[in-house]
Amino acid sequence: MKACLAVLPLLAVLAVPSAPARAQDDTRGLQPADLAAMDRYSSPTLSPDGRMVVFARRSVDLEANTSTTSLWLENLVARDAAPPVRLTPVDWNVNSPAFSPDGRSVYFLSGKSGSSQLYSIPLDGGTPRRLTDFPVDVEGYRVSPDGSRVAINVAAFPGCDGDLACTSKRLQDQETSSSTGVVYDRMFVRHWDAWRDGRMNRLFVADIPSGKGMVGDATALATDVSGDVPSRPFGDSSEYTWSPDGRSIVFSARDAGPDEPWSTNFDLWLASADGKGASRNLTAANPAWDTGAVFSPDGRTLFYRAMKRPGFEADRFGLMALDLASGEQREIAPDWDRSASSIVVSEDGETLYVTAQDTGEYPLVAVHVDSGGVTRLIGDGSIGSVDLQDGTLAFTRASLATGPQVMVGGINGAPLREITPSAGEMLPGVGFGEFEQFTFKGWNEDTVHGYVVKPWNYEEGRKYPVAFLIHGGPQGSFGNGWSYRWNPQTYAGQGYAVVMIDFHGSTGYGQAFTDAISQHWGDRPLEDLQKGWRAAQQQYPFLDGDNACALGASYGGYMVNWIAGNWNEPWKCLVNHDGVFDTWMMGFATEELWFTEWENGGTPWEVPENYQRFNPSRHVDKWRVPMLVIHGEKDFRIPVSQGLAAFTALQRQGIESKFLYFPDENHWVLKPANSVQWHETVNDWLEQHLGQ
Repeated sequence: MKACLAVLPLLAVLAVPSAPARAQDDTRGLQPADLAAMDRYSSPTLSPDGRMVVFARRSVDLEANTSTTSLWLENLVARDAAPPVRLTPVDWNVNSPAFSPDGRSVYFLSGKSGSSQLYSIPLDGGTPRRLTDFPVDVEGYRVSPDGSRVAINVAAFPGCDGDLACTSKRLQDQETSSSTGVVYDRMFVRHWDAWRDGRMNRLFVADIPSGKGMVGDATALATDVSGDVPSRPFGDSSEYTWSPDGRSIVFSARDAGPDEPWSTNFDLWLASADGKGASRNLTAANPAWDTGAVFSPDGRTLFYRAMKRPGFEADRFGLMALDLASGEQREIAPDWDRSASSIVVSEDGETLYVTAQDTGEYPLVAVHVDSGGVTRLIGDGSIGSVDLQDGTLAFTRASLATGPQVMVGGINGAPLREITPSAGEMLPGVGFGEFEQFTFKGWNEDTVHGYVVKPWNYEEGRKYPVAFLIHGGPQGSFGNGWSYRWNPQTYAGQGYAVVMIDFHGSTGYGQAFTDAISQHWGDRPLEDLQKGWRAAQQQYPFLDGDNACALGASYGGYMVNWIAGNWNEPWKCLVNHDGVFDTWMMGFATEELWFTEWENGGTPWEVPENYQRFNPSRHVDKWRVPMLVIHGEKDFRIPVSQGLAAFTALQRQGIESKFLYFPDENHWVLKPANSVQWHETVNDWLEQHLGQ
C-alpha cells in the first residue's frame, strides 16, 4: 500500500466563493446589533450510529445583556427532513454535549443548580437527570468508551490530595478572610484575565451509576504530575482521552515549575484510570509541545500533534504516530508544510481527518496514515469541530459571508448538507459584501495573499473609503472565516470597502513564511502591508486610497502604533485595540514570557537592542494621525498600561484621540452590550474621519 500512494499536496486557492449578489430586498448592511444578536451554532456531536446529530445554539438577549445556550437534535435519516428540535428545556443554559455510548441519551454541563455539574437527557427529551453533585464546578468531562465511568476536570488545590471538599473549604476560607493580601513565590501570578488563587486544573474519574443515582466519589488521577490538565487558559477536554479499553487515560501537561511562564514543553502522559501506579511520560524526548492525542481504534497506536522547537508557540504542529508497545515514534506527513489543528481517526484507523490553515482558508484534509498522502476534502471557508461516527461526518463551516453553520456529509459519497441557517438566512434584508482573494509580491519577492471585501451596497464605477484591517497574533490570519469581534462585514455594512493582508508571519502559507516575522515585527510585515496596500488599489479601482483608516488589535494594534510613527501618510485615522505600545516594557509585564522571548530572541536584558529596534514608543514624536485607543482592564496579555501610554502620547502632543476603556473585558470584548458599544464607537470614529 505504501508503494502505490503518493503524497498529494494541497492545492492553492484558485478561486474563492463570493457572497451572493445583493438581492432586491436587501435594505441595509450588517450592523453591530445584528452581529451581537445572531444565534451562534457550534459543537456538532454525532450519535454512535451516525444517524443523529446534536449541536449547541447560543442565543443573545441584548436588552438583558445575557446569552443562553441550548442543545438541538437533528435526525439525519428522517424522510421528511424535519428541522432540528430542541433537546434541553427552555430555561436551561448548557454546554459540552456528548452522546452516551449506547446512543440513547446526551450528556452535557449546566450551572442550573448554582454550580457547573454533569447532566444527561434522553433523546426524546424530558427533565434532565443530574449526575454529579460535587462541591466544585465540573469544567469538562469525557465519558469512557463503555459508558461506565466519566473523567472530569476541575480546578482543585494540589495540597488537598484529591479531596474536592477540601478545595471547596479552602475557597470559602479565602472568601471569608478579613485580609486580602496574597503572597506569590513564583510567576504566573495572573494569566489571561484571572489572578491565580493556588488551584490547578486536575483530572478525576468516577463511576456512572446504571440506575437513577448520582455519581459518587471521584478518584484523583495522575497526582504525581504537576501541571494543569487541561492547560490554562484555553485548554479543554480535548487535551485528554480514554483508551479504547477504558483502562487508561492519556493527557497533555506542562510542568508547573518555576520556568512555566517561558516554557512550551507540554508532554503526553499515560495514567491508569483507577488512579493507581505511576504516570508514564510518553514524549519526554521532545522538549517542545505535544498535545491532541487520539487512539487508533485497536488501541495500539497513539496519534497526536507535536512541535519541534521549544519556546515557540507558533511552530508547525506535525502529525505523529506512537506505537504504545514499542515506544517507536514517527511523523506521518513530514513533507506537508501545514500545521495540524485537530485530529479525528477513521473507523479503520487508516486515515486521519485533520483541519489546518491553508492559504487564507481552513480546510478539512484526509491524511493517509501509512503513506502520509494528503487530500483536501472540504474547503471554501473555515472548518472546525469535526466529528465522525459510523461513516457520517459532522462539522462546522464558516466563511466571510455565511457565518458558522453545522453541516454533515462530505465523505463516502455523501453530499454536504446544511443543518443550521447561514447568516443571510438569519438576517433577511441584510446585504453582505462580496469578497475576493488577491496576491502580490511582498517582502523578499515572496507571494503574499490578501482579501478585499466590497461594501454591501457596492455600485460599479464608484469609489469607496477603506477600512484597512491588520490581524493579530502576529502568527494568525483573518482569512475566509467568520468572527464576532473583527468581522469585515461590519465595515462593509457601513459602506466601506475592506482590505486585509496576510503579511509575513501569517499562518497557513508554510512554516518559513510564519517564521519570517520573529525579530522582524516592524520591517518585513510593514513592507508587506505597504506593498499590499498599493497592489489592492491597482487591482481594485473602487478603493479610495486617499480616504482610508487603519485598524488592528493585539499585534495589529502594535502595528497601528508602529504605523503611526513610520507610515502615517495614507491614513485619515487609526484604531488601536489592545496594542503593544512599548515592546521593552512588554517583555516584563506580559504573563506568557515564552512569546516575547521567542519573538525578540531572548530576554530584555540579554538582547535589549532587539526589544528597542521596533519599539513604537521611540517614534511618538512623528505621530500625527488621529487615533482611537481601546483597552480592557482584565487584559493581562497586553496590560492596560500599554493602551494608557499610547493615549498619553497622543493627548500630550495635542493629537486628536479618544480612549475607550472596558473595566470588565480582557484581551477581547465578549459581553453583548460591550460588543455593540465597541463597534458603534469604532464606526463613529470612521464616519467622523471618512464619511459614509
